[in-house]
Amino acid sequence: MFSKILIANRGEIALRIIRACKELGIRTVAVYSQPDINSLHVKFADEAICIGSAASANSYLNIPSIISAAEITDVEAIHPGYGFLAEDAHFAEICESCKIKFIGPTPANIRRMGDKMAAKDAARKAGLPVIPGSKTAVKTKEEAIKTAKEIGYPVIIKAAAGGGGKGMRVCHNDVRLISALLTAQREAEAAFGNSDVYIEKYIESPRHIEIQVLGDQHGSIVHLGERDCTIQRRHQKLIEETPSPAIDHKSRKKMGELAVKFSKAIGYVNAGTIEYLLDKDNHFYFMEMNTRIQVEHPITEAVTGIDLVKEHIGIAAGEHIRYKQDDIKFNGSAIECRIYAEDPDNDFMPSPGKINIINLPGGRGIRIDTHIYPGYEISPYYDSMIGKLIAYGKTRFEAIKICERALEEFIIEPIKTTIPFDKKVMNNPAFLRGRFSTDFVEMLFEKKE
Repeated sequence: MFSKILIANRGEIALRIIRACKELGIRTVAVYSQPDINSLHVKFADEAICIGSAASANSYLNIPSIISAAEITDVEAIHPGYGFLAEDAHFAEICESCKIKFIGPTPANIRRMGDKMAAKDAARKAGLPVIPGSKTAVKTKEEAIKTAKEIGYPVIIKAAAGGGGKGMRVCHNDVRLISALLTAQREAEAAFGNSDVYIEKYIESPRHIEIQVLGDQHGSIVHLGERDCTIQRRHQKLIEETPSPAIDHKSRKKMGELAVKFSKAIGYVNAGTIEYLLDKDNHFYFMEMNTRIQVEHPITEAVTGIDLVKEHIGIAAGEHIRYKQDDIKFNGSAIECRIYAEDPDNDFMPSPGKINIINLPGGRGIRIDTHIYPGYEISPYYDSMIGKLIAYGKTRFEAIKICERALEEFIIEPIKTTIPFDKKVMNNPAFLRGRFSTDFVEMLFEKKE
């Protein structure tokens, strides 16, 4: 096992990794930008080094500064968390060349799965169902129209190197397709430095189901069940739960088996997530693979009892996965509400500023992952997620009631947060019945208006 790890991240995920390291007896090094000098991950790490100014490009995305910090503090490994450099194959390669272990998959895994078309091709070869669409990048309007006519409208344009909804456009006719193609290409270039886009059949009102996998360096791969990430806005997840109320035992088993088969086929190592779309007829399709720890990993921990971050670190250190697929048991139900510093009544406008009052909920079945405290200043420079509320119950209904109760106790003032939105969801009839799709949030606000 490692003796010292640098955490190349900030906020709640940096704290989460520090906690796992402390329990494993590993010393930690925090890196921070100038505005984050008073952040809790800086306080609770054993060492801390400032790596730059506020802008991410000058700090948390500044590879030379991070590597310098790692070398100065003589760490053996770097944990990237999620976001920032977590899925940057180039960063993973630099770590490797500097004899520093990157806690995550191999650079080859990251690069291959980061190319959405290459990932779909690999999934197709492994026997997974894949959404019909172009098999190579679509460059011209003629290629786009030809592809759309072959698979039928509606279609969706996606960035080949994309994520987070950037470079993504839904089209219902040729006119929209031509204009959206150029826009998507420009957006993809700006966001990812790669203007390649592809086109696939648009699955209307789907569910978003993902399967957590773990693979060690010795060829063992297991899955830890599914998470339903359907409640999202502009392709950003808001609320997740496990198990999904949308799938039965047979589908659950098949999704998990195929996720493991795919991971073995590509030689995957460490934590990853296979993302599926589930259509109205309960047919599921491979969408992509995320090569990192996920924001929503705590709900999987709640129902399996397995510490995913410790597993993440152990696998990187060369340890074997200590259990077989049949050893993994799924107990109860868990729900995660991501808490954002945003105003849901004002089109989710960011709400940075100083927190004066905070009350964190507690009690049976509640876990809070957050880095905020009274007097904490929410920066406008980074993602607006400031915490996660995880509720666990023996049944889905119990988990919802525990979550609802905890949200009533959750006070953050004077900034605006998504807590009121989460309360509405917990009382929404469609949510309570488990009958909703990725357009749930849009429909909720349309009804309000």
